[in-house]
Amino acid sequence: MNLTLFMKQLYLLLVLSLCFFTNCSSENGLGASSKGPSVLVFYKTAGFYHTSIPAGLAAIQKLGRENGFKVDTTKNAAVFVPDTLKKYKAVLFLSTTQDVLNDAQQGAFEQFIKAGGGFVGVHAATDTEYNWPWYNQLVGAYFESHPEIQNATIQILDKNHASTSFLPARWDRRDEWYNFKSINPQIKVLATLDETTYKGGKNGANHPIAWYHTFDGGKVFYTACGHTDESYQEPLFLRHLLGGIQYVLKD
Repeated sequence: MNLTLFMKQLYLLLVLSLCFFTNCSSENGLGASSKGPSVLVFYKTAGFYHTSIPAGLAAIQKLGRENGFKVDTTKNAAVFVPDTLKKYKAVLFLSTTQDVLNDAQQGAFEQFIKAGGGFVGVHAATDTEYNWPWYNQLVGAYFESHPEIQNATIQILDKNHASTSFLPARWDRRDEWYNFKSINPQIKVLATLDETTYKGGKNGANHPIAWYHTFDGGKVFYTACGHTDESYQEPLFLRHLLGGIQYVLKD
């Protein structure tokens, strides 16, 4: 065989092998680095699959690159073991749905939070693990229903939090608006929906749409926004999400 051709083929094989192992490391959540805090983005779905998940993953990875935190992404629940979770400062559930963790994995996640780990929930994170009371208290509420995608007005209640300090007092945007049940009374509501500005709201005058709290040792931030692909190209929403991530990462 021609030596030059052989060397080109060998080089190509090495490049492909490197790409393969890099992707596997990221997909299985094993690539956490000591350079800056690390966030594990988990997007397993056992129910409805949101087609905006790829856009969300790309946006969060970009936020990490631009703001000094590392992002690993996975839908593989097998990473929910203590030795893997301890590599991360926070775990983010991106539109997970239904039962995504088994009993042992739930125990590992509880241990992670009790050790001071942070949690961020985005959109359908509240449509997850309905038979796990601890998770209900952590995420802050459960999804109950939603009307069709439409414009609505969000009312900002807390202008001191990193996720809302820059937002207008009344924030008009288009998304899928969740109604909630089993709301944890201990959550600190950042923003509510003005139900007079859209059709299908069921939580009344105090309809939470974003909140934070501390629970069982860890910091928690949740936003119900983020159903649509367009959300992840929207500057204000991305700043809102970034502020929530930075809140849970901050010591």
